[in-house]
Amino acid sequence: MSTVSWITVRGLFGRRRFLLLLPLPVVLVLLAVLSRSLGVDPGQWGPPVLVGLGLAVVLPVVALIVGTGVLGAEIDDGTVVHILTKPLPRWQIVLPKLAVATGVTAVTVAVPLYVAGVLADSARLGLALAAASAVGALAYSALFVALSMLTRRPVLLGLVYVLIWEGLLGNVVSGTKVLSIQQYVIALADRMAPTGLLEAGVSVPVAAVMAALISAGFTVLAIDRLRSFSVAGETS
Repeated sequence: MSTVSWITVRGLFGRRRFLLLLPLPVVLVLLAVLSRSLGVDPGQWGPPVLVGLGLAVVLPVVALIVGTGVLGAEIDDGTVVHILTKPLPRWQIVLPKLAVATGVTAVTVAVPLYVAGVLADSARLGLALAAASAVGALAYSALFVALSMLTRRPVLLGLVYVLIWEGLLGNVVSGTKVLSIQQYVIALADRMAPTGLLEAGVSVPVAAVMAALISAGFTVLAIDRLRSFSVAGETS
């Protein structure tokens, strides 16, 4: 693990915001266990729990908390200066932080999604949800890390994207789904484990290409943005 990665992990787990990661995954598993134990038809509880809660809330919210914290928090409190003074190319700062954000988000979300998927259908669905959520973790993390570099209100803008664009407009205007990371995850998971519990709004090729473009594009944007930061931690 690189020095930047270690500093990022230590800082992330040392902040109280890390505690915000725990409740939602726990609620997801508890709802799945409760529904299964009560004998409720998976066709009734599967979509609202797996998609409505797991992919529409747990995944993006965890990614938002982590993604805006790995670099944005350091900018806010001024500790980013210690990193900026080191003779490191900016990509060697952004990529390790993005890797940490993606890894923490993927592990935090994939485990409860796997458990819920197994309870709802099969181990295959659980693995598909876990794998697809890892792809979503990368795309969301790249987006939110970049937002933390572009604005002082990354959490607010991230919530607007998740709640308004993906949540509200995504259910009303079909054309918005092509720019929805949530839809990419659903499409990929449904391709790996076809089931009536998941209903994709975009094709698999679109999901794969757009997820890659968003991940790469916002990573490049974050690197470019960090280059404009002075040692004082402000954009030049």
